[in-house]
Amino acid sequence: MNNNSRRDFIKKSLVTSAAFGLGGVLPAFSAKSYNNIIGANEKLRVSMMGVNSRGKALAQNFAAQPNSEIIHICDVDSRAIEKCKAAVAKYQKTAVQGFGDFRKSLESKDVDILVVAAPDHWHAPAALLGSQAGKHVYLEKPCGHNPNEGELLISAVNKYKNVIQMGNQRRSWPNVVKGIQEVHNGTIGKVYYAKTWYANNRPPIGVGKKVAVPSWLDFELWQGPAPRRDYQDNLLHYNWHWFWHWGTGEALNNGTHMVDLARWGLQVDYPTKVSSTGGRYAYNDDWETPDTQMINIEFGPDKMITWEGRSCNAKATEGSNVGVMFYGTNGSLQIDGANSYKVFDVKGKLVKEEKDTGSTNTASLTSPSQQLDGHHFQNMFSAIKNGTNLNSDILSGHQSTLLVQLGNIALRSGKTLDINPSNGHIRDNHIMNTYWSREYAKGWEPKI
Repeated sequence: MNNNSRRDFIKKSLVTSAAFGLGGVLPAFSAKSYNNIIGANEKLRVSMMGVNSRGKALAQNFAAQPNSEIIHICDVDSRAIEKCKAAVAKYQKTAVQGFGDFRKSLESKDVDILVVAAPDHWHAPAALLGSQAGKHVYLEKPCGHNPNEGELLISAVNKYKNVIQMGNQRRSWPNVVKGIQEVHNGTIGKVYYAKTWYANNRPPIGVGKKVAVPSWLDFELWQGPAPRRDYQDNLLHYNWHWFWHWGTGEALNNGTHMVDLARWGLQVDYPTKVSSTGGRYAYNDDWETPDTQMINIEFGPDKMITWEGRSCNAKATEGSNVGVMFYGTNGSLQIDGANSYKVFDVKGKLVKEEKDTGSTNTASLTSPSQQLDGHHFQNMFSAIKNGTNLNSDILSGHQSTLLVQLGNIALRSGKTLDINPSNGHIRDNHIMNTYWSREYAKGWEPKI
């Protein structure tokens, strides 16, 4: 089957992915046998970009699905490629090819989906390159390092007509969906406020030393779109999150998930006003983004979202280290890090609880919800094959990412932001011009 006829077959296939909505590996099957049952005859072929941490877990999960397989593993860390190959081999028989440069993988006509799990500064540029190459894209949150990148991705989908699903996977968790529907149906009355939070006990990262780039690392490609800086020994493979040059802080690292649920539940798009306070309070080190932060997001006169981030003190809020609480005229509804929710009356009495039927580990940095995340993958596969609506299309992904991006902009500028509710743009032109986009390395500017 040539490439064109194969792609046509995928689009016209009558095999629905709904039968595999639970995702993960069914208990009655081994990983490899599960991957050979109905739906596996015409699998979507996946190229993984960034497999050192979260990407490795994603690769195993995509390999475990009955209707997809990993064919390429791409990473600037040569050690990570071999480790991920070995991990994926436990779930599929298909041989995997490794690439130091994911752009080589995009040249292959065999690749249907690019999964982007590289650092934040690579998210949108990689997704744009994948779109230009005719690939569908599964894009880990946040969808962009800055607001302009989200808008570029929306334009890309409109131009290339491909599927881009953002990895805010709770949009596909069954009980979370039910909980949001309860909010929409008026179970707690008129909803006007959503409180979101995240707490952890992250250690200090110290003061980095400029050292030689390790032999296993292509640091030039790792930096990619970001203007060049020297390599330092406290940057890889996770601490880049806390440097504005490459990362976006806890607000986008974890806040995106719960703020997205809050926006979904309140049924709002763009805000009218955003403010934020916080800083690096816990330790004196290279960490630049806040370890403690409050973001206030207003939607006209009658709705509001707040996010509280505590990276260095894991004291639980409402019994959970991560969550969203919706407040309405007749009660409140809580969704925490699991596939569950609770409903309280207006006096705070628990009146209903939908418990998690699976297992989640919100403290995991790589795979807190592997089985549940299969729902999100299957929704994307169905969108590719059958035209099903995405649970997290790139417009929705951008709108949610933008809320916490605006929080960071308010913090860094020291201003309360007046926002145009029709498009999310900052009305202060100076702040808009300073923070809406970023400087890129010459020749690496993202484009449609």
